[in-house]
Amino acid sequence: MIWHNMTKDEVVKALSVDTENGLSRPEVDIRYEKYGPNAFEEAKKESLFSKILHHLKEISTIILLVAAGIAGYMAIYTGEGWAKVVVILSIVVINIVLGITQESRSEKALEALKNMNAHKASVIRNGAFITLDATEVVPGDIIELHTGDSIPADARLLEASSLQVEEAALTGESVPSEKDSHAIIDESAPIGDRINMVYSGCLVTGGRGRAVITETGMNTEMGKIANLLNTTGKQLTPLQKRLQTLAKYLSLVAIGAGVIIFFVGAVIHGDSVADMLLTAISLSVAAVPETLPVIVTLILANGVQNMVKKNTIVRRIPAVETVGNTNVICSDKTGTLTQNKMFIQRLWHAELEPNSASHTFDKKELEMLELLIACTNARVDTVNFSHDNPIIIGDPTEASIIRLMLDKGIERESIDEMYPRIHELPFDSSRKLMTTVHQLEHGFVSITKGAFDRIPANFTESLSAKAHEVHDSFANQALRVIAVGYRFWNHLPEHLDAETLENDLNFVGLIGMIDPPRPESSRAVAHAKEAGIKTVMITGDHIGTASAIAREIGILEEGGRAITGAQLLEMSDDELRNNVKDISVYARVSPEDKIRIVQAWQSHEMVIAMTGDGVNDAPALKAADVGAAMGITGTEVSKSASDMIITDDNFATIVDAISEGRAAYDNIRKTVHFLLSVNFAEIIVMLIGVLIGWGTPLTSVQLLFINVVSDGIPGFFISQEKAEKDVMQRKPLSKNASIFSNKLGIQIAMKSSVFIVITLIGFYIGRFVQLTDTTPATYATGITMAFIVLSWASVLNIFNVRTKQSLFKSSLFENPWLTVSAFASLLITVIVATVPFLQHVFVLSPISMYHWMIAIGLSLVQLVFGEIFKLLGY
Repeated sequence: MIWHNMTKDEVVKALSVDTENGLSRPEVDIRYEKYGPNAFEEAKKESLFSKILHHLKEISTIILLVAAGIAGYMAIYTGEGWAKVVVILSIVVINIVLGITQESRSEKALEALKNMNAHKASVIRNGAFITLDATEVVPGDIIELHTGDSIPADARLLEASSLQVEEAALTGESVPSEKDSHAIIDESAPIGDRINMVYSGCLVTGGRGRAVITETGMNTEMGKIANLLNTTGKQLTPLQKRLQTLAKYLSLVAIGAGVIIFFVGAVIHGDSVADMLLTAISLSVAAVPETLPVIVTLILANGVQNMVKKNTIVRRIPAVETVGNTNVICSDKTGTLTQNKMFIQRLWHAELEPNSASHTFDKKELEMLELLIACTNARVDTVNFSHDNPIIIGDPTEASIIRLMLDKGIERESIDEMYPRIHELPFDSSRKLMTTVHQLEHGFVSITKGAFDRIPANFTESLSAKAHEVHDSFANQALRVIAVGYRFWNHLPEHLDAETLENDLNFVGLIGMIDPPRPESSRAVAHAKEAGIKTVMITGDHIGTASAIAREIGILEEGGRAITGAQLLEMSDDELRNNVKDISVYARVSPEDKIRIVQAWQSHEMVIAMTGDGVNDAPALKAADVGAAMGITGTEVSKSASDMIITDDNFATIVDAISEGRAAYDNIRKTVHFLLSVNFAEIIVMLIGVLIGWGTPLTSVQLLFINVVSDGIPGFFISQEKAEKDVMQRKPLSKNASIFSNKLGIQIAMKSSVFIVITLIGFYIGRFVQLTDTTPATYATGITMAFIVLSWASVLNIFNVRTKQSLFKSSLFENPWLTVSAFASLLITVIVATVPFLQHVFVLSPISMYHWMIAIGLSLVQLVFGEIFKLLGY
């Protein structure tokens, strides 16, 4: 039923309840049996075995397991190579452990929701008030609400006296909602406008009320969010998809190359079937860069550490790379783009012209401010007082008055002494006014503040016209307008009620307040735009306020649209997909709306980052490619559903995170560039050697050494490379872009070509050219030369790959550990090639000084061509 569209009597009748005596015990039992406990259902939890099996089914893991099996077979057959088996299996274990530890987000999110509902409720049953666990309430229960109470379930108000409820967790609106039990609300009204309803998990911040429970458990608005969390899946990140595709390509290349070598060697050249099988298997294993998953993990982990320094906590490691490819940021307004604090921006005294709150005040304007302070209950937290960031306790509207008081150097104690308060009429949602009575030296004064259209002042015709003009001017600037008036009394009135006190007031003026943008928001939005990223505002606030803020910080530009949740509801999914690129602001939206918006953008193959802090944001945070929860104002539910947490609740921090993510993705591409250049070269070198009858230029154990030592050790330190200077001047990659896009495939092919040529030249010289009498031209000398040249050239290639700049323009000590590791790898190759025991293990033979000099020259060719390729734009 549409409870907010029904009268109180219709609701009571529909629920068959006596509002005075509540439900009877038998009726409670019947309803409990029908509706179940007031608790959230949880998705079936996956067992540890199922999680492990899930990871074992991933393409990259399958390839590594096959590689481990092949390597194990080779180790058994040849008696060597067990190190490779250990390395590969270790990589598989590490990847599975990392994956499983990151997979409990939805379980934690639902647990947080469950904890929000774990409290007591006061209900009327059998004519008596009782307190019971919130899980035991049923539809039809009559509940009492007081300040500080957490609402146990969705309910229709029967009575409300100055009742205010904080609904930010559901609506995203920072100002408490003022409730009215008599209102009948339109069917399509969003949650924030349903002032005759209260909702599960929200907090009573003022007044009191009585309500009848209408929905419990999964049928509540909070329960619907729990269901969305159960049914909303997390997509694979772009990086995961790209690495899966890469793994498929590598497996096809490896298998194809192995089949060709086996066929040519065993069938055409008549070589031993066993020898050719082992060669084919070794080549297949060599095609898989064993260290790639570990290096990628290191890069992402380094990105995590860098983001911590920039106020971002990453909960899900792949989000580091994903956020770098963001196309659209769907941002909450309150607290993220704005300061989450109300500030008075404009003030108008009826006898003066409107003034900016930041300007110097006239005496009359100061007197007006003093009246507002006297009629305010908000206070400064003196225990934790800070001049730079004072904590103000109280209603957000009244807090803005206290902030202006502090700005003007006025002390609250002096106002309290000047206007000693003796009586108060609290703010009431039906009156929309608050009045306080103060004793003066000669009589009394009542001060009333509240909605301009409710202020009971004596207006002249000209004053009324001017007041309406100023009010409309403030409202058009999306300012929340408060009016203030007063009345002197010679004697204290007999009846201190609204009818007496709130009449015949002297109108003083108006103030206009707003939650202003953060100073850095405009710069951050502009920075994001420069990087090809669109910012979209999604908020529970009113469309006028949202649009004004969006225009001020550059989100809502010429030609952009702002729509409400009600307008969004009228759009079909196809209409939303067709129009989503033109809409920059969404106001008064529901949790389901936010998911629709995210999915509409994703249908255009965009990577979406979503920010939020409330329970209502959790499903969209989970559905987005990157969910970013707020660390200060964020609920545990939103944090648990997110991929990263912004610890300072600042939009600018999200843009910084994107920059760091781009740097991480660049380093992953550099890793792929570095590793695959030599991996593909190994395959072609082996193929050519067999096809032309030279034999295999490298052995399996030599391939392992190059992959793990020459490539692996320096490759680990690519993770510490700093961002390129143009990292935020580039457009984001398409979600479907190959990992080889933006010339990476061409770069790998060019580098591989150089590796192939210099390695085959080295092999040929060692195999067929006798340089000295003491070093004959043999197959053993050939593979030794090929090994040294490819190993050294592979190490030196790290200096080509680490930056787009020329070697002559970049310092070797910008990343000192990379430089040290590279020279260490070069030295290890020398040791392996010269120490007799190691020569035997790696099937190498001693070579002459002439061979060493040629090997050095051939290895340096890779650096020379690296510089040439950069000059050509590659």
